[in-house]
Amino acid sequence: MKHSMTLAAVLLAGICTTASSAQTVDGSAAKFGALEAVSQISLSPDGSKVAWISPRPGGGQVLLVANIASGGEAKAALVEPGGTETLSFCRWATDNRLLCLIRGAVDDGTGRLVGFSRMFALNADGSNRVMVTRNATDRALNVLQYAGSVIDWNVPGGTPGHVLMNRDFEPKTDIGTLINKSDEGLGVEDVDVVSLKRNLVERPKRDAREYIANGRGDVRIMGRQGFNGSDRLTNLISYSYRKAGSRDWLPLSEVRVVAQGRSTGFNPYAVDPAKDLAYGFDQIDGRLALYSMALNGSGTRTLVLSRPDVDVDSLVQIGRDRRVVGASYATEKRTIAFFDPQLKALSAALQKALPGNPAVDFVDSSADESKLLLLASSDVDPGKFYLFNKATRQLAEVLPVRPPLAGVAMGTMKPITFAAGDGTQIPGYLTLPPGSSGRNLPAIVMPHGGPSSRDEWGFDWLVQYYANHGYAVLQPNYRGSSGYGADFYQKNGFQSWRTAIGDVDDAGRWLIKQGIADPKKLAIVGWSYGGYAALQSGVLDPGLYKAIVAVAPVTDLEHLRQESEGFTSFKLVSDFIGQGPHVREGSPAQNAARITVPVLLFHGDKDQNVNAEESRFMADRLKDAGKSVTLVQFPGLDHQLADGQARTRLLSESNAFLKKAFGG
Repeated sequence: MKHSMTLAAVLLAGICTTASSAQTVDGSAAKFGALEAVSQISLSPDGSKVAWISPRPGGGQVLLVANIASGGEAKAALVEPGGTETLSFCRWATDNRLLCLIRGAVDDGTGRLVGFSRMFALNADGSNRVMVTRNATDRALNVLQYAGSVIDWNVPGGTPGHVLMNRDFEPKTDIGTLINKSDEGLGVEDVDVVSLKRNLVERPKRDAREYIANGRGDVRIMGRQGFNGSDRLTNLISYSYRKAGSRDWLPLSEVRVVAQGRSTGFNPYAVDPAKDLAYGFDQIDGRLALYSMALNGSGTRTLVLSRPDVDVDSLVQIGRDRRVVGASYATEKRTIAFFDPQLKALSAALQKALPGNPAVDFVDSSADESKLLLLASSDVDPGKFYLFNKATRQLAEVLPVRPPLAGVAMGTMKPITFAAGDGTQIPGYLTLPPGSSGRNLPAIVMPHGGPSSRDEWGFDWLVQYYANHGYAVLQPNYRGSSGYGADFYQKNGFQSWRTAIGDVDDAGRWLIKQGIADPKKLAIVGWSYGGYAALQSGVLDPGLYKAIVAVAPVTDLEHLRQESEGFTSFKLVSDFIGQGPHVREGSPAQNAARITVPVLLFHGDKDQNVNAEESRFMADRLKDAGKSVTLVQFPGLDHQLADGQARTRLLSESNAFLKKAFGG
């Protein structure tokens, strides 16, 4: 395989990829805190051009386009200034036209943030920009939040420039229109991204939740989720399907959401038109497995892939028609089980050819799949994008993900297990400082967010920053994490908080017992639910950790419940949190007096996931109890704190805070 390293240099020419203009005593914080130079990337159908979104110096994003076939330099097709809106993704609809999505949030007048999205189209040179989302008018009874999404990049007959999009249809106050008051909910349209002409494909239904097309423009599956008498969503989703060539809906499956991230029943994700079947997930022995379901009326259901130890939780799809080529699961590392023998062989060959034996992910492809855009990354390498040409067998580097970190030493991420207090083996990942002996170190336990999530092997800017500064970092996949089956999940990380936080605290005790952590220099750092876990660990085991850093944390379960009041998902959120003594006992703000160590809080004031009021409430409760607490708020930023200067400050100030707590 031939490697070309000239393409990346051409594309980066003239493009600012510096970390942050903010001055800081801790110079490496700017390097690690810099946003990824490529937050999303797409390959044109003919394989001649790439378009990617990159952070804009000073805030916002820029859409860059380059003709890689001719070796042209990257040019800005669109500049978004930032503020309340974020350019989320851009993908090629034709060889010269892109569809882009902007997300944002607005105050609904009561102090509550309401998210919205808008989709627009533009040419590769930035010209002819038009709004694709049908704007709400003064006749709409509701506020238009959802821009819709592309469910198929092809339409029957392959008409260029046409896509299938779902969108919310709003009830109108007038009558005599094609879509009247009775026609509301999610529907599907054939949209011309140049002329914006629309043809109705699926009439809207109020309880429609999703539509799944087959990659050829045919809608084959529909999911419907009911409402109770209070206009709250129920936890039951009914799926229907169509036989090939038919317009009649037939029952396919029922999915019952039993907890966030856990459900029972065949949950369809994709349709294979050649095999006339749907791929989806269902539980077997308490773990998710991949099944196929025939769409020919026979009802034949086949187990495709399962594991006795972990969930099979992801489909691997490729190309414009989103062809299913495999499925993946995460044990110590994420593994792809390819159904396509050619891609399986190619993936293995690429891993061997690239330095460091990285994980290889196929990100996009040309329409005929002759050119593949891929990402190669590892625990010590944030990654590079490459273009592989099947015909010439050439592999060309396109772009690095984090240029400021080139040449910076990273710590190896090692899978480990430790015993919880009841003997249960808890998996996790240990990262030691580069070149460290691994003995008597300042150390951090870093529980993940979610809680219906899990940490996986791979590059983590937060972990690597701390490792670079001499800390050992342990990321426990505590009980309540997803990926390990229903029994390991328990009720969830809130209702089963004693188990989850107990596992997190046992991670700290394990570091001490192994001689890795200096017991006087052990801290806990977490983001979102991880921030909740960090605070609640100080309630459950006061003094085990000598300092607590919580980023965008949940601090009061009842507050979290009320944040969803007024939304259709309120009942689902409320059921997830549950009722009973655990709501108060499991809320760190309600038990702030038990925390005995200094606390540092970070929060963006435009956070839709966890309202910034949670951190303000926590800070007030700690102050009232006479505790040491510092709250840093970031104006205009959401849950991810996607701003280089903000992340630089987070890293630099948290490191200084920990060093001070540890005695210098």
